[in-house]
Amino acid sequence: MKQKQRCALLRRIDAALTEFYAAPYRRAVGRAQREEEDLFMLLVFSESLGVPNPVGFHTLELMPVLYERFHEWHTRMGMERSPLEHVGCC
Repeated sequence: MKQKQRCALLRRIDAALTEFYAAPYRRAVGRAQREEEDLFMLLVFSESLGVPNPVGFHTLELMPVLYERFHEWHTRMGMERSPLEHVGCC
């Protein structure tokens, strides 16, 4: 029984320390993740416009997944309507 209590205590301490050290950086990590996603979105949709993409073969299969997120991206960039007329997500 004591072993289970120790494990539970260690898990709670681990969770508290993780929260303590991660909390100040959560906003910066979220911003970096959004910037990375924006760059990825730009690469994928620039390829659809004919701009060469060095990893084009690998990103082509991701287009159906990204259609859903494209609306969120272009509204966050301040565009009311989709800048790509052939992408009918809006």
